[in-house]
Amino acid sequence: MDPRRERTQGMVLPEQTCFVVWAPDAEERWHARVLIESLRAFGGRLGHCPVWLLVPEDQPFEGAYQDMPDVQCRPLHVENELQHYFLASKVCACARAEELADPEVRSLVWLSPHALVLQEPLLFDLAASFDAALPPVHIRNIGSLADEPLDGFWRDVYAAVGLQEAAFVLESFVDAQRLRPYFNTHVFSIDPSRRLLQEWRELFRALVTDEDFQARHCTDELHRIFLHQAVLSALLARRLPRERLRLLPMQYSYPLHLHPRVPEKRRPDSLNALVCSVYEETLRYPEMLNGLAVHEPLKSWLA
Repeated sequence: MDPRRERTQGMVLPEQTCFVVWAPDAEERWHARVLIESLRAFGGRLGHCPVWLLVPEDQPFEGAYQDMPDVQCRPLHVENELQHYFLASKVCACARAEELADPEVRSLVWLSPHALVLQEPLLFDLAASFDAALPPVHIRNIGSLADEPLDGFWRDVYAAVGLQEAAFVLESFVDAQRLRPYFNTHVFSIDPSRRLLQEWRELFRALVTDEDFQARHCTDELHRIFLHQAVLSALLARRLPRERLRLLPMQYSYPLHLHPRVPEKRRPDSLNALVCSVYEETLRYPEMLNGLAVHEPLKSWLA
């Protein structure tokens, strides 16, 4: 048996969990710092796990984080053929982190710099029961409806990963659409020993550089932006049995930027009720809350 799996059921071993953040420029580094501070303040037993901050290889700034224990800056090289494609650097950053992970790392946790940790994020710890943990998408967007045939985009993505049809469906959080597997990638956790993230990079590269695929299916911005999510979703549907995939609840990727669109019955009572919140664009408090209540001690920390 893999010694990493010889663990007490439900036991959190922080040394086996590592957080990864990609910060390509000065603005994103600021967001990343706030994120890491939130993890340290509210992350509980996982709050002091190592954090790898991946940065462009030509922009070293290790000294900027010397005051933050267990934060390491790691350089990232993005291949020329991918440098200008939407979110290709994110895919490369995930794959690079997987390559860097030591054998004892069981849970490699990706966090968008546009996220905040608000409670102990225990479900990121995969323990022995899961190989990945992801939330469903917020809205359908380019997702494939479960009761309709695959369109050309998804048919070719499935073909690229070797999947004929997904074995399960999920529901998007905000607009409640029944979809073939389609995951949000603001935050997620994966066992690096499965090498799923490196396979994601290779499949993504193949479709980005496939001129025929791009000309037929990625002429619009949405399909280009969300190709990375589609490829990872299809890959996980092929590689992992449903019981090895933990579907994270909305508390782990609550979209503050979409809060006005979230149905009343799905809204949290306050920001304090969430484990991780995500946002887009700028982090302006209290405007970022879109009317969502916040209580102490989180209120003072945000201010």
